[in-house]
Amino acid sequence: MTMPRTFVVAVSAALLGLCAGCTNDGTTAAANDATATAKAIPLTIKSANGAHVFQVELAQSAAEQERGLMYRRNLADDFGMLFWPYPAGGGAPREASFWMKNTPSPLDIIFIRADGTIARIAENAVPFDTTPISSGEPVGAVLEIRGGRSSELGIAEGDKVSWDHSAG
Repeated sequence: MTMPRTFVVAVSAALLGLCAGCTNDGTTAAANDATATAKAIPLTIKSANGAHVFQVELAQSAAEQERGLMYRRNLADDFGMLFWPYPAGGGAPREASFWMKNTPSPLDIIFIRADGTIARIAENAVPFDTTPISSGEPVGAVLEIRGGRSSELGIAEGDKVSWDHSAG
């Protein structure tokens, strides 16, 4: 049985439409550009040399926190992802463990205590590495930013992090 030519053309066009924007790693082009993501909120880190403002995407559900910045490229200097509340869904702060599976860009992983102070910074986490990176103590939030950015800005352990807790 042969298909009518118009049917074959219509199906081909539909399939091409579904694949528009796909990349060879199975993600969409938007997923690789951190500026084309969900609504961002401002987050401020007050360090010894001043305040540093980031626009952060919230990862609040377990699925969002599991995915994190996987597959993302081209992270802007002022972009980040805030895993809050941590753990997903709330509850008492707990020790966090992150990895870089499927993450092509180096990241600074900033572990934030429940009082908003930085407990630990894992600088320049290695892309695609599956070695666990631990907070070393219970935390209430985790921030991921472009690798090396903490050092560039003079952000250090003990600095204060703040954001609108009613967002999201």
